[in-house]
Formats: sequence, C-alpha cells, structure tokens
Amino acid sequence: MTYYPGKSFLIILLAFFVIVLQNCKISYSFSGASISPEVKTISIQYFQNRASLVQPGLSQTLTDALIDKCKAQTNLSLINGVGDVNFEGEISDYNTRPLTVGADARAAMNRFTISVKVKFTNVIDPDLSYEQTFSRYEDYDSVFDLSRVEKELSDKIIVLIVEDIFNRAFVNW
Repeated sequence: MTYYPGKSFLIILLAFFVIVLQNCKISYSFSGASISPEVKTISIQYFQNRASLVQPGLSQTLTDALIDKCKAQTNLSLINGVGDVNFEGEISDYNTRPLTVGADARAAMNRFTISVKVKFTNVIDPDLSYEQTFSRYEDYDSVFDLSRVEKELSDKIIVLIVEDIFNRAFVNW
C-alpha cells in the first residue's frame, strides 16, 4: 500500500465540510421565497377598504388573493389570530383620473389606480417586518366608461399588488 502525504489532508478537509454542511439550515422554494425554517404559521387579516371611492367586494377580493398566493407559494399553516408572520392593512386609494388630453380638450386616456397600505410583521425575524404602501395602475381608453372596464382592470391590479406584497415579505427584493 502506497502512502500519499496529501491523502490525510483531503480526508480531514472532507470531514470538515461534512460537519459544516450538517449545521447549515437552508430553505428552498420554487417560488423564490426565502422563509426561515422557524416560521411555521401565517395569518392574513381582512383588508378594509378606506379609499374615498369604495368598490364593494374589493376588500374580500384582495384578502382572498393574498391568502391564495401564500397558500400556493409557501408551506406555512394559515391560522386565525396572529401567526409567526402576519399581514394586515387597508385599501387606501381607488381612483381614476385623466392621463392625456386630446386635441378636443377631452381625456384620451385615463389611469385607474389602486393603493394598499400593508403592515407585515415577522415575529421570528423582526428585521424583515415592514410597513409600506403598494400602488399599481392600468391605463384605459377614455371611450370606455370605468364601469365597463373596472372589473377587468381591478383584477389585473390586484394580481400585481399581491405579487408585490408577497415578494416584499418573502423574496426580499
């Protein structure tokens, strides 16, 4: 049997890496979410509509969309009360306004905007908690009355806002 002086060193180095890797905690997610393994529960409070223009059902739509996103993208258990991570907030703005004016002094395009104030609390790692307002908009041709395009546009905006809220909480962008 031949003795190689570097063989002992390689065995010791390999043993060291095995020990180090056993002590590492890594969480993987296909959604890109980075959630501490200590976080087990999530709670999502009902988002009240406090905008000056209140659209019936929007609060429930937003709350349900955030619940669905968190259920689909995490393995956290949804609970009533306050979980290891908690979302709460309100719809703070819901409006439409002229964006561009045509030659006849009429609006050619309108901008429909929804804003949501969010308070995210992470009990396990408080440094990840935040309070932020998320706002998204969609533009639409002024030949359409808002009531005609409102449902489609608000659905698009809610998807974008929920994505922003989720990413800010779990993807750390």
